[in-house]
Amino acid sequence: MANARSTCFLLASLVIVFTPCLAGAAQYNVLNYGAKPDGRTDSTKAFLAAWTQACGSSSRSTLYVPPGRYFLLNVQFNGPCKNNAIVVRIDGSLLAPTDYRVIGNAASWISFKNVDGVTVSGGILDGHGSGLWDCKQSGNNCPSGATTLSVSNSQNIVISGLHSLNSQMFHIVVNGCHNVRIQGVKITASGNSPNTDGIHVQLSSGVIILNSKIGTGDDCVSVGAGTTNLWIENVVCGPGHGISIGSLGKDLVEPGVQNVTVKTVTFIGTQNGLRIKTWGRPSNGFVRNVLFQHAVMTNVQNPIVIDQNYCPDNKNCPGQSSGVKISGVTYQDIHGTSATQVAVEFDCSKRSPCTGIKMENVRLTYMNQPAGASCNNADGTASGFIQPSSCL
Repeated sequence: MANARSTCFLLASLVIVFTPCLAGAAQYNVLNYGAKPDGRTDSTKAFLAAWTQACGSSSRSTLYVPPGRYFLLNVQFNGPCKNNAIVVRIDGSLLAPTDYRVIGNAASWISFKNVDGVTVSGGILDGHGSGLWDCKQSGNNCPSGATTLSVSNSQNIVISGLHSLNSQMFHIVVNGCHNVRIQGVKITASGNSPNTDGIHVQLSSGVIILNSKIGTGDDCVSVGAGTTNLWIENVVCGPGHGISIGSLGKDLVEPGVQNVTVKTVTFIGTQNGLRIKTWGRPSNGFVRNVLFQHAVMTNVQNPIVIDQNYCPDNKNCPGQSSGVKISGVTYQDIHGTSATQVAVEFDCSKRSPCTGIKMENVRLTYMNQPAGASCNNADGTASGFIQPSSCL
């Protein structure tokens, strides 16, 4: 575990090195390419034209969005670029179409692909997702929805000071990336908005999430397959479904998750707190070397959960047991209040029992009394002041 923590601190230092300085950079103002800050005129082509210039510059550059409201269709900022020091500085608000059908079948509203050394700084991204949420909740035939901001197949990325509001689907997705720093972001959506994960990370290494506030209708942070060396610190979550590793194990062959640290986090009225979730079906996946440290729970329904029998449709995994191997998970200094009597639930797989679970100084109460705990197929140790009494 010490190796994972030191690795992440090193990565944090490296990411700062890659953050370019604005001084002396060539600036490409979207207004000069025809963008209109009136919230109505389609400014997509203007943003792409400014990106083409910034990306094509051989020296560091800035794509600048002045104050105002800019209407955009789905925009793809593609690389590789001629320089690896581009700042996208947003002082205004970017607005998605209010008609969810316009971009509802696009994978992403705003995306960066195959770039190196890009910083996205400030601004409000308004996904106007409420119409799609209503459609999904009505049971009608709806598009899946667009992720507000996705970064894929890229490296040395910084996302700082951004406010993502009312995304159709996921707010921020990091996929197939290396060395990504997300800091000081605010993510906001209704607590009953479906599939609006705050930050989703998959197939990526060296991702750091710091000093952020996330309230949404799904996971505040979700960790997908192939994530390694992930560091999450000083995050406030609520409403939402908590911080989740998974769901994993949907596929038989799947890369594992390892070296994850989640520390100094606060959960307020969430459905879950710290959760690991896998499908109840055969898989070669794994979760190992995870540290959950210094978490405060306030009225959380399921503060600590390992669920290895996830099967949302009850069709593709009836009666099966998860093959995902979970080992080396530590819960350290977790305290607060549970909204349910059972605050700790380890429902592990018969096929691949959880091993090496450690609980240290866990203090959770329900209605001013020690909360309960439940363990199935879980092996480990408990030390320090444990409340509820450990079932390991």
